[in-house]
Amino acid sequence: MKIFITAAIFSIISLSIFYIYQTNLEVSERYLVQEYTKKISDFSGENKVLEISSAKSSSLDKMAQLVESSDYERIDKIHHIKVLNGYVVAN
Repeated sequence: MKIFITAAIFSIISLSIFYIYQTNLEVSERYLVQEYTKKISDFSGENKVLEISSAKSSSLDKMAQLVESSDYERIDKIHHIKVLNGYVVAN
């Protein structure tokens, strides 16, 4: 009878320790999942902001402002030179 009581107490203690370990593992994994979900949503929001800023920086209005701020001149007419024989010689 003494062996049975010792085995029962040992089983209860070992199963309790195993239960506490599994519960702790479950809680820590859920916490990590929540943290990763939060990071994913933060990265998603940051990605949207970067997409918007990228679209703004490459817009035509921005390009027009860049051209206007440079020392370029507007050209009204374009003149082409026709080559008769396919050879161009310059002295």
